[in-house]
Amino acid sequence: MERPVTFLCLASQFKGVAFLEECHRQGCQVLLLCAEKTRNEAWPTEAITERFFMPKLGVYPDIIHAVSYLAREHKIDRIVGMDDFDVEIAARLREHLRVPGMGDTTARYFRDKLAMRVQARDEGLPVPEFVHLLNYDEVREYMQSVPPPWVLKPRSEAGSVGIKKLHHAEELWHYAEQLGDQQSHYLLERYLPGDVFHVDSVVYDYEVLFNRASRYGVAPFNVWNEGGVFSTRSLSDDDPLAQEMYELNRRLVKAMRLVRGVTHTEFIRSGDGKLYFLEMAARVGGANVDMHVEACSGVNLWREWVRLELACLKKQPYSV
Repeated sequence: MERPVTFLCLASQFKGVAFLEECHRQGCQVLLLCAEKTRNEAWPTEAITERFFMPKLGVYPDIIHAVSYLAREHKIDRIVGMDDFDVEIAARLREHLRVPGMGDTTARYFRDKLAMRVQARDEGLPVPEFVHLLNYDEVREYMQSVPPPWVLKPRSEAGSVGIKKLHHAEELWHYAEQLGDQQSHYLLERYLPGDVFHVDSVVYDYEVLFNRASRYGVAPFNVWNEGGVFSTRSLSDDDPLAQEMYELNRRLVKAMRLVRGVTHTEFIRSGDGKLYFLEMAARVGGANVDMHVEACSGVNLWREWVRLELACLKKQPYSV
């Protein structure tokens, strides 16, 4: 009798219910390893083979030891990180267990805002001018050549968390002093006012098989820092702006070396009318973006993620 495929799903936050349900529908076993704070959330228990909890998932070597212990009794075929913070944890676990999928180096392109900017810039993609908060001479030169305002960004936070808008060099040095040894975990970037867009994609064998372009009602940075209602609306596929973003998104997928998966990519259109790359995540977009995409296209990104992973594992053709 053929052994069912086993997914290890990592969840620092309560999300990915549709992924778990699709795994179950496809006859897979699901091991759910989640943060203790999610214990009382409405997980679909009928779709979960076994559920495990840890105080925090991103603590090393604890997570390595815990999953290695599970692997004594379970043959793990695929490891999936549901949340932004889980992407790099999943990558490190794949490296340690030698499970197929994205490894540490590629994961940095999707979690480290500095790494993804350097990669995009080096591949000729448009990005706002930035500098690593590392060498003070380079930082001073940057502030002299790039007019304020700037945004100070943590390299590994999710979305707009921890981003500060700065207007003077003195502000930067004030925050730098407060950061102390954490300075190198930040970058400084030119602040661009404008409309912010997102493209949500399904990728297989380096090719974008599905994408949907949308425009945020209010930029996530503004909602996070000033409050307001989060909203987004889709663009028509034949909109020239959508077509331009689709082309940039395809180039980014190749630049970031993504073999397969789902992506959430953000762009900003500044006053000069040009699109600039902001960031790219190798996961389903948060804030119910998945429901928005499904409502306007009929494609459920979580379910497609399961389907493409199974197609790869079973060496079968895949299409959205």
